[in-house]
Amino acid sequence: MRLTLVGEQQQKSQYSLVFDEDDKGEAPKGHDEGTEAPPATDTSERPADDENLMEMVCEPANIQAALKHVCRNKGAPGADGMAVEDLPAHLETHWPAIRGRLLAGTHRPQPVRRVEIPKPGGGVRKLGIPTALDRLIQQAVLQVLQPRWDGTFSDNSFGFRPGRSAHQAVARAQSYIEQGLGYVVDLDLEKFFDKVNHDILMSLVAKRESDKRLLKLIRSFLTAGIMEDGLVTRNEEGTPQGGPLSPILSNVMLDVLDKELESRKLHFVRYADDCNIYVRSLRAGERVMDSIKSFLQGKHARYLNKINDRTIFMHAGSARQGRWELTKKLKLKVNPEKSAVGKPSKRKFLGFSFQVIRDTVKRRLAPKTIERYKERIRDITGRNRGISLAKMTVELARYINGWRGYFGFCETPSVLRRLEQWTRRRFRLVAWKQWKTGRRRFTELANRGAPPALAAPAAGSSLGPWRISRSLPLHIALDNATLAKLGLPSLLEHLPSA
Repeated sequence: MRLTLVGEQQQKSQYSLVFDEDDKGEAPKGHDEGTEAPPATDTSERPADDENLMEMVCEPANIQAALKHVCRNKGAPGADGMAVEDLPAHLETHWPAIRGRLLAGTHRPQPVRRVEIPKPGGGVRKLGIPTALDRLIQQAVLQVLQPRWDGTFSDNSFGFRPGRSAHQAVARAQSYIEQGLGYVVDLDLEKFFDKVNHDILMSLVAKRESDKRLLKLIRSFLTAGIMEDGLVTRNEEGTPQGGPLSPILSNVMLDVLDKELESRKLHFVRYADDCNIYVRSLRAGERVMDSIKSFLQGKHARYLNKINDRTIFMHAGSARQGRWELTKKLKLKVNPEKSAVGKPSKRKFLGFSFQVIRDTVKRRLAPKTIERYKERIRDITGRNRGISLAKMTVELARYINGWRGYFGFCETPSVLRRLEQWTRRRFRLVAWKQWKTGRRRFTELANRGAPPALAAPAAGSSLGPWRISRSLPLHIALDNATLAKLGLPSLLEHLPSA
């Protein structure tokens, strides 16, 4: 896709979209669901006047990068039903009018489409899917704001930031434990993305940027409404997950918490709304938990000092010369059921836990992570699914490769080895079920190398499939090398480096 400017020297410029064949929505490489978005495109030259941010948003190079990103990510249609594949043609016809509304501050986003996806631990996560056009505009805004804001966020914040990852957050937590901080204050914000106060969030955004058109546009995205079952309802709070702007706005909101924790010189790690604070004793952890609850839910005597267009949070007692303003309470609630103070080995952070082995802190899989892995493998290898082994292997490979790419960061290969053995046993169980009759089972075992003296008793055995899956003839017929040739991945291969 190429975006060219027609009549660039004229006062009223128009854009023309020209598409190349190699730019048609290609699937992203190495970017799975739930991982950080790609780094936003940095603009080397910025206007001195922050009032011109909407002009930066509408620049040809920025719109081109945003369109390319949205097309690559694909995604489901929004409330208007427009597919991402239809967006380029729509822009060819309507971009001048859209640009005019953006620069005039009159663009009105459409409601987001409500989608519910199951959470691994039960319940559902509510997503808000913007229209393809609104996704493009949000991405274009993100690409302008992220380079300006990212440097102001805490070094202990890792979620949805360029060049940062969940693995880095887990490694930072591990380093704190290695320093002797043996207790963790595990904070879980109750329905954070659904409960963000719009007025507080916009006041924090306004401290960072002054272009009124941009502020109006961001607020209009927050209040666009939600379409569910054909009905549109107003949303007076929350930043619906699903749009490109939601992650960075959540970081703006929670940066207040980060600065508070930094001012107290606490050791913490935050990834989106998951925050862990590491202390040396249980008593200290309980004190921190109580004070942070008060900070999040009540008024707090913190101040803002705007210096060089960057918001810096400071103690009221260390006031300097400058313009000071009392912040409002965040109105966020800590989930008492999921928040606690305890040993890191008893809590989980981003799917991992920690254990001390010979005075060395090791990353390990949290028990719930192992449970969820087994639940998913059971779903794929269900005895009565009625799919071929080949199709089942493709599904297994897709899931295992993605799971290994993230959870392979653990430092307990023995656990991975046991999970791998269990997964192979599930595969052999399904194969045994699909062979059905004793005659076919004997034939399959014999053809795959099992001696007839072993194959015959196994084929006629009355043992159940799970017990027979451990038998020697089935292991000979479907040994590890054979399963690898069939396409079943290993959990111990190509692990990410620690």
